[in-house]
Amino acid sequence: MERGKRTSRQAPDPITDRAYMFPAFADGKALPGKRCGRLPAMGWNSWNAFGSGNTQALTKQMADAMVELELDQAGYEYLVLDDGCYRPERVAERLSNEVQKFPDGFRALAEYIHDKGLKFGMYNDIGTNLCAGAAVGTCGYEDLDAESYVDWQIDFIKVDNCYYLWDNATFSDAANARYVYAPNIRGIQVSGNSFSRTYQAEKDGFFTGQGAFLHRNGYGTNIGTFDGTNVGVTPVGDCSGELMFCIDVPDDGSYDISVEYATGKERGVGEWLQLAVGEPVCEVRYCDDLLPATADPEAFSWSQPIPVSLKKGKNVIRLMNHRRQENVLNSYAALFEGLNRADPGRDICFSICEWGKTQPQNWGYKVGDSWRILNDITFQVGSDGNPGRASWESGDTASITSQYNKAVVMDEFAGLDKGWNDPDMLVIGMDGITPVMCRTHMTMWCMMNAPLMLGLDLRRLQKGDVLWKIIANRAVIALNQDRLGIQAKRIWCSADREHPDTSYVTDNDRVDILAKPLADGAVALCFINLSGRRREEEFAVCAGDIVRYIGHKMVDRERFLKASEYQLTDLWADSRCENTTGRFSVSGLDACDCVTYRVTPV
Repeated sequence: MERGKRTSRQAPDPITDRAYMFPAFADGKALPGKRCGRLPAMGWNSWNAFGSGNTQALTKQMADAMVELELDQAGYEYLVLDDGCYRPERVAERLSNEVQKFPDGFRALAEYIHDKGLKFGMYNDIGTNLCAGAAVGTCGYEDLDAESYVDWQIDFIKVDNCYYLWDNATFSDAANARYVYAPNIRGIQVSGNSFSRTYQAEKDGFFTGQGAFLHRNGYGTNIGTFDGTNVGVTPVGDCSGELMFCIDVPDDGSYDISVEYATGKERGVGEWLQLAVGEPVCEVRYCDDLLPATADPEAFSWSQPIPVSLKKGKNVIRLMNHRRQENVLNSYAALFEGLNRADPGRDICFSICEWGKTQPQNWGYKVGDSWRILNDITFQVGSDGNPGRASWESGDTASITSQYNKAVVMDEFAGLDKGWNDPDMLVIGMDGITPVMCRTHMTMWCMMNAPLMLGLDLRRLQKGDVLWKIIANRAVIALNQDRLGIQAKRIWCSADREHPDTSYVTDNDRVDILAKPLADGAVALCFINLSGRRREEEFAVCAGDIVRYIGHKMVDRERFLKASEYQLTDLWADSRCENTTGRFSVSGLDACDCVTYRVTPV
């Protein structure tokens, strides 16, 4: 077979196909072979339960338990091996099973899982190593690995982002920021056709997007895509910044542009420069490479002339670095395309796990069925006999509310034609999380159309117990799997009454109200108390509020708005009542609790 695509381990790949470039992120077009219309994945992943200690025997027990507990009938179908299942190094360039943990190999395990009526998933990384250290990342081996995964009959793959060579990712060299940011830029010189002029960033330049800014010493800095790995960085709006100049030349023709720059290898200043002429939709790139290093980030030097073609009159010159996103898309696409090449007919769910670092909500839909939005929801994973520990809230990503607070304002990035925002695996069943928190956690993920990947040792469950009733609540799961495929929108927030749908709020002393349109014309309405104290107030929205925010996504907005009566089904209490006012309210919410209604116009 002709060799498929492999990424380089020596330098970032040249990117010449416009489908992988920043301007294409807004075109809504997935790469060839991407299957749209998939609802959020449901299943079990080994990491939160066992960390790197998962084994063949444990995986088979999880498969047995999934069927015995009838979780498969509730919609859970994937069993995914996370990190720790491979040998620490490749064998003749190939991936292979860790022989003590998985003595019969992955193909035999896949057959066991398939015989249960379930689906089999695996894990890898776009870097050189996996996060736990094994030197078997897909970088440079994408075609071979895709052949192995198809031979092992996988149905799902989770692809991580540790040890990535072209970014300062987890466990990577921090100096790899050289690839992520443009150099500091003080100005440009344009010459040709009897024209010559110098433009200064301070007087003639302007910044677009977010992040890039004019330093007090008169140069543009922080030109690139900002890191979304941790909390506090909004996913809404432009996530990168550029320095632009508008220049007026006397004639059509060839011109030279030299850039006055200074390089670094740290957050905000790098060595990689992209120079384009024209707005993004019609840009022509003339530079996309490292510039020679300077002594320090304020030791400015002039670049070699960059030949460009300009039109008579006004031209837009853009200085930028979108390689943080473009490189990572290229790396994920290499494995994605390898899987399609190895078996075009095989339906493999592709889970992007780069933790929101490169703002995957902008580009993930091109190859992925879901994309992680932050770093891990817990770093205290379990082991055989130890459930691990999770938190309701924290100052970093490792909590339910940290993940929710970002994901809840990302609804416009998700959909059947795109894929799903992934706030990481469910931590239900871990220490530190009460049953009330578990119930609200489950509701949040279902309302937000997040993948529902269980992370607990299923042997700890009994059919009908408290945790089983939470993860097997079919009425709540139905919201997540509703065929209309629309993530809920936050339509009211006690902490921000003006912009509840787009404001990234991290203060958990609040109540949120979410609304989700459903395929039968009903609306799921969820009242969530994120705080650690009971709230005695009344919280309410009316039909008009709901329609104002999500009416354009509803099956029949007029029927909902003008209904003379609504049936309210409480999805956790399994009770029903009628509402004739069109005003929907909850009085009194316990700490960390929620009330969720299915509101059906009669």
